[in-house]
Amino acid sequence: MRNRFLRTIFVALTFLMTLPTLAWAEDAVETAAEAAPKIDTGDTAFILVSTAMVLLMTPGLALFYGGMARKKNVLSTIMYSFIAMGIISIQWAFYGYSLAFGPDLGHIIGNLDWLGLKGVGVEPNPDYSATIPHQVFMIFQMVFAIITPAIISGSVAERMRFSAYLLFIVAWATFIYDPVAHWVWGVGGWLRELGALDFAGGTVVHIISGVSGLVAALIIGKRKGYGTEPMIPHNLPMTVTGAALLWFGWFGFNAGSSLAAGSLTTIAFVNTHLATAAAMMSWVIVEWLRHGKPTVLGAASGAVAGLVAITPACGFVTPMSSIIIGLVGGAICYLAVSVLKGKLGYDDSLDAFGVHGIGGTWGALATGLFASKAVNEAGNNGLFYGNPDQVVTQLIGIAASWIIAAVGTFIILKVINVFCKLRASDEEQDAGLDITQHGEDAYTDFPLAGSPLGVGVPAAYAVGIAVKPALQNKE
Repeated sequence: MRNRFLRTIFVALTFLMTLPTLAWAEDAVETAAEAAPKIDTGDTAFILVSTAMVLLMTPGLALFYGGMARKKNVLSTIMYSFIAMGIISIQWAFYGYSLAFGPDLGHIIGNLDWLGLKGVGVEPNPDYSATIPHQVFMIFQMVFAIITPAIISGSVAERMRFSAYLLFIVAWATFIYDPVAHWVWGVGGWLRELGALDFAGGTVVHIISGVSGLVAALIIGKRKGYGTEPMIPHNLPMTVTGAALLWFGWFGFNAGSSLAAGSLTTIAFVNTHLATAAAMMSWVIVEWLRHGKPTVLGAASGAVAGLVAITPACGFVTPMSSIIIGLVGGAICYLAVSVLKGKLGYDDSLDAFGVHGIGGTWGALATGLFASKAVNEAGNNGLFYGNPDQVVTQLIGIAASWIIAAVGTFIILKVINVFCKLRASDEEQDAGLDITQHGEDAYTDFPLAGSPLGVGVPAAYAVGIAVKPALQNKE
């Protein structure tokens, strides 16, 4: 009896002693469950909408560039951007995403673990997408990869063969965009580890596309008649429409880069708008002072310059800093387009380098000046907040981006030129790339009366049929 009593007491004491342990274990399970990545439907919806907005930017870019091209080249110019939505999407899904964001290899590139989107499912990835499905993060980054090579087309419009352009953008995305995206945004990337700040793509998108555009323009050469023939925009309303779509889509580009719907999203959104407005005004004012008239093309170009300049800084700076970044960005991009290009004599057809290369460089540097941890604790303080080292870090990122873009583009184009002519012939440029590269005319609103092809057949197709054999004989 006594032994039974003692056993009962022992069991009771043991149970009481284990209660705190059980409670702790239960709390630990709950804490682990709370800490595990969990999909937030609000964040997911916001990033999906942002993705659609950024995708719309590429057709917006097509209209922006297309309106600035001459009438005979408008379709070919639009096609440079539009085709990127198809070919780069496939490249990204097959291997581009894995190279840019896959598990790190030597701080330079991602490995191919995610080849063909293997392992990229609908569960969150804690390294990149703690509250959204991994596939949402993947496709959000895809639309950045799409528009970046399309920007380059603004430097080579009206003279680069379409077949060569296709080869170029696939190679460029693989050997330049994907590695730089990993350097800056990929876990383990060397610029990310160094502390370089780029919230939404100043180095990854704008510097490398603008610098590559300049190199491509120099290698391919000037358009036939450049400097001796008028090469004015054929449809400014189209250009302004494109600029408006870019401005709209850029809110997804910048605010969406917070990867959540919250306070940081608001900061990026407000800064994006203020900098764009400031840059538009500064471009117009400087142009007005120099030439006596403010142009609509200047207002549209200034807005895009502001969007470019604020991109790397939008999630790290205050609203007043964003206005300063925009004011300076609009002015220096205007000077690059109207003064620098003329003095150096290069043919940057639609000013991809002047706006994106110069604007992106200023934006990346300005991030090192104006960044504040009071705005974004995950960032760093810049020069004006007591940390001059951040400027040095930004300059390293800028230099690395310029070098890989310039050297990589030079090599890629030289290799492609061995197998495929880069430049349209003088005869093809005279006829226009719409006809010679695509067999179409953007404006076919009159019949070709008396044509052997029959009444009502668009004139462009008849001209194309007549011109093409002659061009082939020339070759």
